[in-house]
Amino acid sequence: MRVADACLITAVRAFNQGDRVLRGLGHGPPTLNPDRLLQSARRHTGLTDVGVEGIHGPMERLAVALEREAKLTLLGRLTVRRYLVSLLETALLLQRDRSLCPAVGEQRITAPVFIVGLPRTGTTLLHNLLVRDPESRAPLTWETMFPAGYPESRPALRRAKWKASTRLAMANFIAPDFRRIHPVGFERPEECVALMATGFASAVFHTLYRVPSYQDWFESDRHTTGFEMHFRMLQQLQFRRGTTRWVLKCPAHLFGLDVLLRRYPDARLIQTHRDPLRAIPSIASLTTTLRTAFSGQVDPGEIGRDCARRWSRALERFLHRRDSLPPDRVVDVAYSELVVSPVGAVERIYDQLGWPISTAARAAMEDYLAANPKDASGVHRYSPEAFGLDAGHEARRFASYCDRFRIMRERDSEFPGNRPEATG
Repeated sequence: MRVADACLITAVRAFNQGDRVLRGLGHGPPTLNPDRLLQSARRHTGLTDVGVEGIHGPMERLAVALEREAKLTLLGRLTVRRYLVSLLETALLLQRDRSLCPAVGEQRITAPVFIVGLPRTGTTLLHNLLVRDPESRAPLTWETMFPAGYPESRPALRRAKWKASTRLAMANFIAPDFRRIHPVGFERPEECVALMATGFASAVFHTLYRVPSYQDWFESDRHTTGFEMHFRMLQQLQFRRGTTRWVLKCPAHLFGLDVLLRRYPDARLIQTHRDPLRAIPSIASLTTTLRTAFSGQVDPGEIGRDCARRWSRALERFLHRRDSLPPDRVVDVAYSELVVSPVGAVERIYDQLGWPISTAARAAMEDYLAANPKDASGVHRYSPEAFGLDAGHEARRFASYCDRFRIMRERDSEFPGNRPEATG
């Protein structure tokens, strides 16, 4: 362990001892009461209307699960409280901008493309490649953090980006190993979970914190407020800077294709495929890394088994609903194809979607690959056994999926290290 890492761990542990000190002095921990959170957001913004009906219910479910199940440290509690308040502030500011400028709410989001698939199957690499095309656009990290509440001026844009980079720097401080697993940056494309979090209906919460009761509710097709906020944010960003087409990415849409299609009935899908025995342990590793930053009690075995069960069930439901779509609205991409020939895979996707690929777009993709070599952020290593998973049992669990898409088991020698972008 590096000296800097050891010092960081010591500092975080010392900070978290403050919880015991506060309790000893008769002070309770920072509250996660939804009404108090909303009061704080309203006080910070001077606004009152969050715009979307029904947000309070999901927020209440999340708050209860965080209190009862997440086992938050003092740092974790302070961090999640600020995070939830910031989501409410975003909702308030989005509604204010829509009220001041009705043209925002008149924006049409036409035929968006969603990259889906099990996490860690190349979705991030593919997303980053597709948005190199000037004709395509994705929400950027800083835009999802601050989509509203600033004027269209260079100083305001610089300030929003600086605030986003400061938040990411704090996240790197709290969870320094995360960037080895998943690339971060304030100008990188962001996942849909970040947009949906503003409606308090997003898979991001169970990834960051242990909230199984909330995730059970989320998986029961209760994503309405999440997708409503997703839609509002795309309208806001499109109004600010138009686009020919939206290219979006979110493995967690496996949990709710029905509700996605209700909000975006003309959506098109690109689904990535990889050996689940590689994907599931990688998901568990990422989840363990994140939860360790906020909780004093993290069980990698529980996380591994939970990930395998939830994602296998989501995949089965997704494929059942997907089968009702016309074939020309879905493109399948193998992880091996994407790793071996990234631009070739993109060209095939363009051909199936009926998009022309320009010389400039192809060159931008090649430049991106050259600037982001494999293992640039470090190697992410993991094994099923580290997360309480039996390879034979998991192979049987995912057998029908693998048979359908002719997915072969990966040998260690095939992909000894994973391009950080390719594992997302």
